[in-house]
Amino acid sequence: MKKAILGKKLGMTQVFTPEGQVIPVTVIEAGPCYVIQKKNAEIDGYEAIQLGFGNVKASHIKKPQTGHFRNANTEVKKYVREFRLDDTEAYEVGQEIKADIFSEGDWIDVTAKSKGKGFAGSIKRHGYARGPMTHGSHYHRGPGSLGAVDAARVFKGTKLPGRMGGTKVTVQRLQVVKVDADRNLLLVRGAVPGPKRGLVTVKNSAKAGR
Repeated sequence: MKKAILGKKLGMTQVFTPEGQVIPVTVIEAGPCYVIQKKNAEIDGYEAIQLGFGNVKASHIKKPQTGHFRNANTEVKKYVREFRLDDTEAYEVGQEIKADIFSEGDWIDVTAKSKGKGFAGSIKRHGYARGPMTHGSHYHRGPGSLGAVDAARVFKGTKLPGRMGGTKVTVQRLQVVKVDADRNLLLVRGAVPGPKRGLVTVKNSAKAGR
């Protein structure tokens, strides 16, 4: 069964194995989340559940949204995300989902919005090499050739300066090193995208068997 939960990135630290090996981990506060709504193929055309995470004042959201949470008999939540599932029979509206749905050794995919870095040149944004800095070269940090001359236009997808970061990023096949069910913490090996205290989505990996 597909598993998913919303969480908050707390930062990075390190843990030690019994053999003394250092493992860098990202700490994620995963849940508690609540099932706000269930969707089924007969009514909605597909199977999915809506999860709510993070408390917020009712005055900070719109009134129709407060009714949505009232129908689920849950407190108002800051974030609501929908996850498509093959079968939603295992879930009930108002059900609490905590970090213990994952176990040590599980493979997961983590999705978050990456840090925004503003407008950046082609060297920083795409890793281009710069031109020579001496011997009269007047071309140092430019983007280079823009393509064929005869086309008289710049082709779509050309790597040029522009806005960097602030996009949806998924890191696949990360391993859960430790689960702290009492504090709803997941310790995930390696780095995950986004800033500290940023929203992250954790799912069981689509490539777990590879």
